[in-house]
Amino acid sequence: MTDPEIHTETTQGVLLTADGYSRLQKELEDLTTIKRPEIADRIRESQQHGEFSEDNHELDEVKFEQAMIESRIAELKALFGGAQVLEEAHIPTDHVGFGSRVRLLDIQWDDEFTVQLVSSIEADPARDLLSNESPMGTAIFGAQVNDLIAFSAPDGVKKLKILEISL
Repeated sequence: MTDPEIHTETTQGVLLTADGYSRLQKELEDLTTIKRPEIADRIRESQQHGEFSEDNHELDEVKFEQAMIESRIAELKALFGGAQVLEEAHIPTDHVGFGSRVRLLDIQWDDEFTVQLVSSIEADPARDLLSNESPMGTAIFGAQVNDLIAFSAPDGVKKLKILEISL
């Protein structure tokens, strides 16, 4: 079987699932309406208390946090400027593709688990959202039900069986 090309970048930008788009929108809203004002208040408090000496570690930390928040806001705004939301009708169920939910069997441990294949920007292992760029993501991409998949992981070769592909 030849390796299929994985396309999550479109001519318009990155491809996101509807859930991923919503989560990232909420993150942007929280950063701009909650975190940004909190940081501004903390800086203002430092100014009012005359804590602007050259050796003010707390102020340095707040400014660093502000820079991180502003950077993430800019990153998310740029992402949304070119993001395209994947429509459910375009999520394949006859093979593993972007947006597919895949029930897998770990052959070595006889353990079943389910993942959804998503772009790296919305990947979250704690929520079983698997990046299409990860070793497992690239290995299962294009596979069909009952296919056996093997890929290299940090702790050795993993062998999986595709049990089900759904929306």
